[in-house]
Amino acid sequence: MAKRVEAKHKIDRRLGVNLWGRPKSPLNNREYGPGQHGQRRRKPSDYGIQLMAKQKLKGYYGNIGEKQFRKYYQEAVRRRGDTGENLVAILESRLDAVIYRMKFVPTPFAARQFVSHGHITVNGKRVNIPSYLVSEGDVVQVKEKSRELPMVLEAVQSSERDVPDYTEVDHSAMKGTFLRLPKFEDVPYPVQMEPNLVIEYYSR
Repeated sequence: MAKRVEAKHKIDRRLGVNLWGRPKSPLNNREYGPGQHGQRRRKPSDYGIQLMAKQKLKGYYGNIGEKQFRKYYQEAVRRRGDTGENLVAILESRLDAVIYRMKFVPTPFAARQFVSHGHITVNGKRVNIPSYLVSEGDVVQVKEKSRELPMVLEAVQSSERDVPDYTEVDHSAMKGTFLRLPKFEDVPYPVQMEPNLVIEYYSR
């Protein structure tokens, strides 16, 4: 688990933002990148700005692989409407993102592991694929045997985050409903995300 924590902290410092808004981020004390050259600041190019926007969005959702992230971009292009909005809606409907939003787990990294280990059901069926896309109206629940896990209890009681209004949650039953696909402005990112720059990066 220590490796995962280090990885999260490294992402924070590399990108120069407290990506998840957590009080333990090393960026709260050191606002510069890792390594001996971390304190040098160079003005990024347009490409560099677009790349950084992509890395932030990818990193926020537990550092999704490039191949999968590109697939999400292609699906966002295929759907009607604004491509940036579509991309965010797809990312927010991933099962690991949904249980993170419902406050069943403390971090996106924990969410991925929690789903993989089979602790979650969707509409009464066990799903262990973190990238599974939840549909509007789907009911997501923590399995009964998993409800007393310290990580789950800690996440539910935490006041660090609020549950957004595109999900409805009953923490006493450890169950929630994914009400609708969110708009970009509905998503409670702790840092500024720029999906429009991500779209520019891929459509170069």
